[in-house]
Amino acid sequence: MAVTKTDFINYTRCSRYVALEEVRHEKLDADISYDDYKKQEEQDILKELLSGMFEDETYEVDTTIKVNKQMQAMMPYYKQVEMEAGRLTNEYFKGKSVYADATFNQESFEFNKNGIRYVCYVDIYNEVDNDINIIEVKATTSSKYVKLQSNHKKGEKFSIFHFDKSKNCYYLKDEIDDYPLEEEMPLENYAKQREKLFDRYSDVGGYVFDLAIQRFILEGEYRESDNEEALKNVHYYLAVLNHNYVFDGTYENKKAVYHPDEDGNEIVVFFDLTKVTEEYQKIIAAMEEKLERDIFSLDVGKCPMGKWCERKKVKECPYLSAVCGKMIPAKNSSLNYLNNGAGFKTLDGEKLKGLELINEGYINMLDIPEEWIVHKKHQIQRDCLRFDRIYIDKEKIKAGLNCLEYPIYHLDFETMPCPMPRFRGEKPYIQSPFEFSLHIEREPGVCDKEKDNYIFLAKTFDNDEREELVKALCKYIDPSKGTLFAQNVAFEKGRIKELAGIFPEYKAQLMAMYERGFDLMWLVNTKSDLYEELGFDKERASLPNYYNKDLSGSFSIKKTLPVFSDLSYKDLTVKNGTEAIVAYATYNSMTKEEYDLYYEALRIYCQQDTWAMVVILEALRKLCQ
Repeated sequence: MAVTKTDFINYTRCSRYVALEEVRHEKLDADISYDDYKKQEEQDILKELLSGMFEDETYEVDTTIKVNKQMQAMMPYYKQVEMEAGRLTNEYFKGKSVYADATFNQESFEFNKNGIRYVCYVDIYNEVDNDINIIEVKATTSSKYVKLQSNHKKGEKFSIFHFDKSKNCYYLKDEIDDYPLEEEMPLENYAKQREKLFDRYSDVGGYVFDLAIQRFILEGEYRESDNEEALKNVHYYLAVLNHNYVFDGTYENKKAVYHPDEDGNEIVVFFDLTKVTEEYQKIIAAMEEKLERDIFSLDVGKCPMGKWCERKKVKECPYLSAVCGKMIPAKNSSLNYLNNGAGFKTLDGEKLKGLELINEGYINMLDIPEEWIVHKKHQIQRDCLRFDRIYIDKEKIKAGLNCLEYPIYHLDFETMPCPMPRFRGEKPYIQSPFEFSLHIEREPGVCDKEKDNYIFLAKTFDNDEREELVKALCKYIDPSKGTLFAQNVAFEKGRIKELAGIFPEYKAQLMAMYERGFDLMWLVNTKSDLYEELGFDKERASLPNYYNKDLSGSFSIKKTLPVFSDLSYKDLTVKNGTEAIVAYATYNSMTKEEYDLYYEALRIYCQQDTWAMVVILEALRKLCQ
């Protein structure tokens, strides 16, 4: 019986996972093959890439696209990350390195215990004299680790990591001799931030846990072979993309060359997590004992749901909706309270939220005792469902509408959040625009879907067409007047600001657009400070302007649109942002017929996004008449 690193991660989610997996796959009796391992790794990498692509934005990620298409689009970039990490390992660690773009050629470790063979492959295996460096490559960025910060008493923020540029490596400050840590932050604050590295379900802790499992398997092999003394010389690192790196656009033989940027930043940086992974071993040992019990007992009995289910994340447990949470309705469950129901308080003063409510039997919105509801916005949701009515604050909506200056520029970008920067001025995972749709509404309610629509869509994947996009944007939008209108306007403004930095000759025009941003959701949901400025009291300003039970706790355009219109995305070839990324990223592999089909599909999808805003805005006007 074989247990891979991915198996270990999944099997230790909860006590019933192993049994459910065995029922589904009947895999425990089969030994692990290289092909099986590769499939596991690719699935894991895909989830990792999707997580990185959307981690800093408010996209509703759809992970139901066929895996082969996602792999085709994104795996080459992960291979690039691995190759750059290997190159920089050779440069900064020296010695001899084993790494490859094929898992089969990587160094592997395994050991046997109690009838189970634990096995893993290592992304980069490096030997320098008597030292061994184990380096796990992750297609995430250094930002999430550097942002583990604590406030100095003077207000300045300090990271728990120190960067040694000469070694291109981050080190925990408490592990550096004579580091003046107490001058930067109280030790208890440092410890609190450091502890986040041990939360396997957090953005930072998950990758550390992954590396710690590799250490567990490697040490198991060394002990099995009576080579325990060598363990003293093994060091463990994460290699991740440098969030500070800015690509200068250099290409050789049609391939990007990622030499140090003008500030000396490398494309990949290392994090020394040797001590952290050592501390993790006691935790993993306890997990191993439980895993073995679960494997041999195969108990499929119920267990509580919690963060280990990773609900609404790309690594959501496959059995959450199918088995454990099958009683949770798609609409109007207790999970659909705004902000995940944060703030519910029992009569005993206990706070419950999220899956905790489901575990206690509070499955539907109306199951929550009314006396538990602390916030008025939750009461509004409950009343709309209970009495089948619509909540509207017409005065607030009217006040918001009066803030709009015409013409209204309904704008939506489609972007490629590529792990590796592709064009000059880009950073890893920058949301690089390849398309926009613009509907211009020159007077209230006066906008034609076709005649007043302007679209730019890149014709190629490899060529930098961003300047043409900027020129088109500046051509159609008069920055001296009007309103830049978007769903989640912060996203559109972010892209405009980035483009202004990359193309300084258009900066004045672009930043003038930036300053005129207004969010559709400020009219449907709210924006507290805006409505307080408009004269509404603090509580009223914080409440949604509109709520319908069909929203089911979400103000996304995909939920808002059906409430105000029969306009739908279901019959479109490209139905969501993830599909748009995949279509654009696979331009080069398409036949001419496929290219023509998807090029037009991308136009139609993006047009639908801005037309949906026009439709919703008109519906809000009519509601207030």
